[in-house]
Amino acid sequence: NDIFHISLSLVCTVTGQHLPKNKRPKEPGENRIKPTNKKVKPKIPKIKDRDSADSTPKTQSIMMQVLDKGRFQKPAATLSLLAGQSVELRCKGSRIGWSYPAYLDTFKDSRISVKQNERYSQLTLVNSTSADTGEFSCWGQLCSGYICRKDEAKTGSTYIFFTEKGELFVPSPSYFDVVYLNSDRQAVVPCRVTVLSAKVTLHREFPAKEIPANGTDIVYDMKRGFVYLQPHSEHQGVVYCRAEAGGRSQISIKYQLLYVAVPSGPPSTTILASSNKVKSGDDVSVLCIVLGEPDVEVEFTWIFPGQKDERPVMIQDTWRLIHRGLGHTTRLSQSVITVEDFETIDAGYYICTAQNLQGQTTVATTVEFS
Repeated sequence: NDIFHISLSLVCTVTGQHLPKNKRPKEPGENRIKPTNKKVKPKIPKIKDRDSADSTPKTQSIMMQVLDKGRFQKPAATLSLLAGQSVELRCKGSRIGWSYPAYLDTFKDSRISVKQNERYSQLTLVNSTSADTGEFSCWGQLCSGYICRKDEAKTGSTYIFFTEKGELFVPSPSYFDVVYLNSDRQAVVPCRVTVLSAKVTLHREFPAKEIPANGTDIVYDMKRGFVYLQPHSEHQGVVYCRAEAGGRSQISIKYQLLYVAVPSGPPSTTILASSNKVKSGDDVSVLCIVLGEPDVEVEFTWIFPGQKDERPVMIQDTWRLIHRGLGHTTRLSQSVITVEDFETIDAGYYICTAQNLQGQTTVATTVEFS
């Protein structure tokens, strides 16, 4: 007992604490953690949903505008500049694609240049005019060999208004234009302005009245013009736009709205021979006809019996617009192949293939030797 009291006193002296009452010293090797009945809610680490992250990739703007004295800034969605100013845009990446107003491409304008550097691509436009107003955009390209595709996660764009004195509308190369109305897609009257704050209205020439852009049938988009969301035959006629800004007003060119009777798709093609039985020495013509949309071009190709023998033939392609009543307009495209001094090698199948952007149609007829 004396030995126990001496050991207990040494323990209290070393720790500097007094043992509480009703407590006994721990035996060597005894668990010193006091068991508890308190319930602890386990923490479950948060795991990011990989699928959701992949399905909505973040779009990274890669475009920068170069300012004076070597300063840079990210361009706003829209910019307003005075005509005559130069513009320099840069997009980060070793392979960059560009898009800019078609006007600059149509005339192969030397005022615009694009240069690809090691780490960025540079677009420069000098001596700007109001006609240059439009969208300037760039994107990264993911390439495998010679095949490239657009990298949707790395893009940049800005719409630039080039304001020029006396020009509220973006100039047009003609004084009159035709807009075709198709029931299965939107139609646009391209009244674009050069001043962001301009108020633009749409008007019918006869009977003279303003056409409201109510947001249901017609909406105004400053980057495109007046958009007919669901065109129909009642919309046809001659229209123009009126713009007001800074106490000035201006009227646009006039637009003829024509309703299209033929739906879009591969060519609707018919073939017809002047005669299906031809005597030796006579002439024969085979006609290939397509009825289609007024603004859709059609290309014709022929296969004929005397082709292998290099038989001389005449082929003539023509087209014209025809009105089919109730204001419906259709493009009549046709190709005629003519064989003079018919011989036995000319007998057989005459095959016509008509092709447009939506596809192609092949038709054939036979011409026999009589």
